[in-house]
Amino acid sequence: MKKYFGKNKKVPNSAIAKKDTFFRAKKSLGLKTDYSFVRAKKALGQNFLKSIPALNKIVEAGEIFTEDIILEIGPGKGALTKQLLANSCQLIAVEKDRELFDFLQNKFSEEIKNKKLILIKEDILKFDIQKMDCKFFSGPRVAPIKSEGLNQTSSKNFIPFLGNYKIIANIPYNITGAILKKFLTEKNQPSMMILMIQKEVAKRIIAKDGKESILSISVKAYGEPKIIMKVPAQYFSPAPKVDSAVIAIKNISRKNFNSPLEEYPLGGGRNASTPSRKRATPQEGKVNEKLFWEIVHAGFAHKRKKLSSNLKKYIGKASVDSLGNKRAEELTLKDWIDLVKMVQ
Repeated sequence: MKKYFGKNKKVPNSAIAKKDTFFRAKKSLGLKTDYSFVRAKKALGQNFLKSIPALNKIVEAGEIFTEDIILEIGPGKGALTKQLLANSCQLIAVEKDRELFDFLQNKFSEEIKNKKLILIKEDILKFDIQKMDCKFFSGPRVAPIKSEGLNQTSSKNFIPFLGNYKIIANIPYNITGAILKKFLTEKNQPSMMILMIQKEVAKRIIAKDGKESILSISVKAYGEPKIIMKVPAQYFSPAPKVDSAVIAIKNISRKNFNSPLEEYPLGGGRNASTPSRKRATPQEGKVNEKLFWEIVHAGFAHKRKKLSSNLKKYIGKASVDSLGNKRAEELTLKDWIDLVKMVQ
């Protein structure tokens, strides 16, 4: 279809289509005319949730109290951010995308000014929660983090030390495994994670079919996973090629593992100048975390092989024989813990 802008000024159909696409995309993102155009980036795994019922269910699953500190990963256009702020929690949002970061600064300028929201321009996989300052919140203080988007020289701009915190987020699907590994094994673990992830990944974590994987064991070793709801692809913009699910991982801890190594000065003294050594604190019913994962990875190294073959270098003949024809996917978390107890 031909269109004209002014007398005798013909505009190519391709330009019209591009302009139309531009305005439709701005509208779908909720951008006003004075905002720069922002579109979802496939490389960053961006799919913006637009379903209010789904957003409400995520917030409800988070069991949020006013004193809670919430870490949101990849806030995108801020739909979930808005719902979280409505619960009067203390919110930290980490966004990698520069355009979205600028958009969020504009959208939540009042909340940022009133310190209800701390917005950080950062790659979540590089985000170091151990180097956070808590001047924003009450509690123990540590060194401030270096992060783009914050004034490093101003005493007014600090990031809080998270302490006991929760993660509630619609995360980029292409880094789901990396996010789970980072925070579940973090020294400062969250108490709970409520995540929007791919439905098939959620099903693999729960493993209702009895077929465990490194992913499912990795999550269950630190917390208690449960699928909250399934979310069809059409509830997102742009719509992904797969359906999604909200998963809750509660009671996150290292309850299955020995306490971290503790330092003991040689000779039994407590003098700071005395050379020290490290030793594990043995705890009944628990296993060494590093050894546990070494054995689990060895067990899953060759999925089609029997466990007795994969683990023969770790356990004695009697233990090998007790495994029979079992394969790694047939062992529960308890089975793996019992197996490690035979070794340590």
